[in-house]
Amino acid sequence: MAFSFSRLLKTSLRWGLRLSLAFVVLSVALVVTVTFVDPPTWAWRIDRSLFPPKDDIKVRHYWIMLDDMSPNIQLAVIASEDQRFMEHGGIDFDAIKTALEDRDEGDTLRGASTLTQQTAKNLFLWSSRSYVRKGLEAWFALLLDTIAGKRRTLELYLNIVEFGPGIYGAEAAARYYFGKGAKSLTKREAALLAAVLPNPWNYRIKPPTNYMNRRADWITRQMRQLGMNTLKPLN
Repeated sequence: MAFSFSRLLKTSLRWGLRLSLAFVVLSVALVVTVTFVDPPTWAWRIDRSLFPPKDDIKVRHYWIMLDDMSPNIQLAVIASEDQRFMEHGGIDFDAIKTALEDRDEGDTLRGASTLTQQTAKNLFLWSSRSYVRKGLEAWFALLLDTIAGKRRTLELYLNIVEFGPGIYGAEAAARYYFGKGAKSLTKREAALLAAVLPNPWNYRIKPPTNYMNRRADWITRQMRQLGMNTLKPLN
């Protein structure tokens, strides 16, 4: 009996190591692929197509390079979603610590997900929340920051993030909401687009509600404080 248990344990460990190695190789391969190849689809878009919150949604998407996007939209999403994007390594441990401290003081737990983590989730993972998904999200975020780098990560994010029902990416959003390309977005227009990101299926900016105008005002102030020099490492 002891011999059988020992043999079973060794077999389990051997298969565990093999599976772990296979996962590492596969995840690295996925990140390397999206570093050099624009993905034709991604996990979040597939999830939306299989389980749409509403019926008869027209999908709009145009893939463009980061250089073809206004610096305003680049800065707006950083100001809105992740002001330490240029400083952290994919995961903002300081933001996580602050969120946990605020919760301990009685506040509700705030999200501390970085722009890189959001990109990882949209590219590779499912939408429902769980500790497993958050762990995988953190792993892929670290890989994205290490392999793809800041510039490509931001380019991926701005091409796949959802700005409204079926509206994926900055180019599709700029055309739908403002009748122009993403390269021509003004600061105000970029701030309005960034303002919808927490809830693109319910927030409205065509025309913007009073709440969305206030959100855009706040984002515009944050953009002004950060300054365009924030984008210099991307050049």
